[in-house]
Amino acid sequence: MARSTVIAGSSTAALDDVAPRVGRPQRARRTTSPSRRWYIGSIALAATIALWFVATAAGWVTGGRFPTPSDVWRAAMQISTDGGYGGGTLLQHIWQSCRLVLLGFAVAVATGVPLGLLMGSSRRADALVSPVFMLLRPIPPLAWIPLAILWLGLGDAAKIFVIWVAAFVPSVINTFTGVRSVDVTLQEAARVHGASRAVLLRDVMIPGALPMIFTGLRLSLQASWTTLVAAELVGAFTGLGKVLSVATLDIYPGMILFAMVWVGVLGALMTKSLAWLETRLLPWLR
Repeated sequence: MARSTVIAGSSTAALDDVAPRVGRPQRARRTTSPSRRWYIGSIALAATIALWFVATAAGWVTGGRFPTPSDVWRAAMQISTDGGYGGGTLLQHIWQSCRLVLLGFAVAVATGVPLGLLMGSSRRADALVSPVFMLLRPIPPLAWIPLAILWLGLGDAAKIFVIWVAAFVPSVINTFTGVRSVDVTLQEAARVHGASRAVLLRDVMIPGALPMIFTGLRLSLQASWTTLVAAELVGAFTGLGKVLSVATLDIYPGMILFAMVWVGVLGALMTKSLAWLETRLLPWLR
């Protein structure tokens, strides 16, 4: 009896020792709030600008190779006046670049998302289209510039075509991946309840693939801005790419950096706008 009491006591002690460790809730992963992220980002940006001022003031970098703050300010004043720079004022260049990006991006979404849905939902369509797509996919978008000029001339159509090529691939791949990632159980449940192929695509496949589709849209938008500058280097009359081209010929580092900053700012604003739209259309992902 005493022995059983000792065993029971030791077992109880062991359980008492384990229970707190098993039942203790795991520490939640710390997340950074949006306001805190903006605060940290602002500090990093301010520190970078301060380092830039210090480096140029101390003579660590020279204006001939890297622009000083005064060079960038002079460039900003020059391009913002009535005469402008590179064939137009700052607002004219921004308008032209944004217009080309949005047109190329819209065409890419209008063609890439339906193709990705078709390839993801139909094995036959995938077998038919995939070989051609995989053959053209590795070709860099900039390699299409000579053919774009030959086919479409030096106007906006050629630039939109090159931007479309760059934005088309991410939208197709992510849409295809999103459709193929939809839970098979949900698809079978819809078929059991008599859902047709169109209803299955509309009510199950597309909603399930929307997170990946929006990921593809963000990548497509970023690819559009990356390709825009190269597309505007040839035959453009206005646009931020035209500004970069003229400033390079003039050996004008201040104007080059100023145009580059505007490309980054506009690309970030459009990406943030797309992310805002995603949170409104897909509230369950917040």
